[in-house]
Amino acid sequence: MRNQGVERGDQEQASPWCDYQAGVVPTEMVAISRLRLGGSPRTTGVTSEHVRVLARTNSRVPPIIVHRRTMCVIDGVQRVRAAELNGRDHIEAQFFDGDEHDAFVLAVEANTANGLPLSVADRKAAAARIITTHPARSDRWIALVSGLTASTVGEIRRRSTVDGARSNTRIGRDGRRRPLDSSDGRRLAGELMRADPDRSLRDIAKAAGIAPSTVLDVRNRISCGEDPVPPPRKDPAEPDPVAIMRTLCKDPSLRLTEAGRALLRWLDTHTVTGEAAPPVQDIPAHCAGAIAELARHNARFWTAFADRVSDQG
Repeated sequence: MRNQGVERGDQEQASPWCDYQAGVVPTEMVAISRLRLGGSPRTTGVTSEHVRVLARTNSRVPPIIVHRRTMCVIDGVQRVRAAELNGRDHIEAQFFDGDEHDAFVLAVEANTANGLPLSVADRKAAAARIITTHPARSDRWIALVSGLTASTVGEIRRRSTVDGARSNTRIGRDGRRRPLDSSDGRRLAGELMRADPDRSLRDIAKAAGIAPSTVLDVRNRISCGEDPVPPPRKDPAEPDPVAIMRTLCKDPSLRLTEAGRALLRWLDTHTVTGEAAPPVQDIPAHCAGAIAELARHNARFWTAFADRVSDQG
């Protein structure tokens, strides 16, 4: 069973969550009396309204995930409460066999992607804890797990007092360890190429302490007359509105209530996805000011709406 924790081989996923999401991990019926319900990344605890919605639904809910050694529920506390509300004494479950730190990572990713989403505050608190328990993991890896942007995780890390969180390398989403700054390695790789143009990329990568793919990029940049070290770039990580809407539409507390369905319809109508905006050069000059003001109004509205929603979290 491939659920022994997140520190795994180069070609494996960042966490076992994809195995549970895909139904790869087997399920079994577990007595509710054996389960422990502590340790959730959700600081607000059980939401009574959500439990009642789950108890009323006739749809099959996903199995809960349980840490085998401690019998602590990693994902699905509210499903357990709903089952109790319906008088059931057993519930369908999948087991996780990793350690408690990796169990928390799995809990965060499951609660971020499945069911009732974690609040922004909960995700930030979870990221801070993961930085403490997995300091070598990259900002992007923790962002993937927690549902934050890499820049937000980086800011949380900078405020962290954990010495290990300031190491010079990070383990990425593919499991490989990489330096935080590859500039020196790139420059050394460039020097080695110039000294011996026939030397293999793999040998240069090993000598310079960078990935072969990075060495290939260095060679391509040098052949184009560019510096081996590319200029700094902004963090490209952005939320995926399509994925967010897909997650929200699966949430029973939204899709099974009239108010929730109305909100989903409204969000679907007003959310901007990946399609490009119309070219601004085609906008008549006398309309430009009004359109710009309308865009700023929409931006202010969404910012205020986001603030109100965050305050509810």
